[in-house]
Amino acid sequence: MRSTHVLAVCFAAALAPVAMAQKWEFGGGVGGGFYTSQDVTASGSSAAAKIGSNLAGSVWMANNNQSKWGGELRFDYQLGSLELNGGGTSASFAAHSYGIHYDALWYAAPNGSRIRPFVAAGVGAKVYVGTGAPAAFQPLSNFALLTHDQDILPMISAGGGVKMQVGSRVQLRVELHDYLTPFPKRVITPNTGAKVGGWLQDFVPSVGISFTSPEGR
Repeated sequence: MRSTHVLAVCFAAALAPVAMAQKWEFGGGVGGGFYTSQDVTASGSSAAAKIGSNLAGSVWMANNNQSKWGGELRFDYQLGSLELNGGGTSASFAAHSYGIHYDALWYAAPNGSRIRPFVAAGVGAKVYVGTGAPAAFQPLSNFALLTHDQDILPMISAGGGVKMQVGSRVQLRVELHDYLTPFPKRVITPNTGAKVGGWLQDFVPSVGISFTSPEGR
């Protein structure tokens, strides 16, 4: 089974008990993703490897049972090409990523407040997928190869934002997340003798709308 299908099945299965909770929230948002880079080193020189900035979106199902505590399951999708830059030369390869994670939320105001600042932290998994067409020659290939492959990696999620009640069951949500994963070495594969390591950080500011049950206000 493809990793896309595996994550979709896990997401649907995990949503079932949350959706049956007494208090719930369902929503979606859009924003942009901005990655840090890591240096690929070879023969005393280096090239910067990263994922290009692009559109990002997510959907979530949240459970807000406690006065100032809650949790939510999120599915994220993000565009962003694989990129190498060094010595005035660049290479890129079409790609996207998606992931699933569960975050614990702590609110600065209790349930029922019209404005609820929050912080979030959690764990999950992220999949990087190279979708470009392989070429006979790739610039900077002495450092790394951008490939039609995929990486399935553990992910740490951290962030915060604010929920604003704009209707009896409608919330406007503004937030910033930082998603951290180990460097994806299958889609950006170091060439023989080249080295790369560390983690990539993906900063995602977004705006969204969510709908709550009467009990979840």
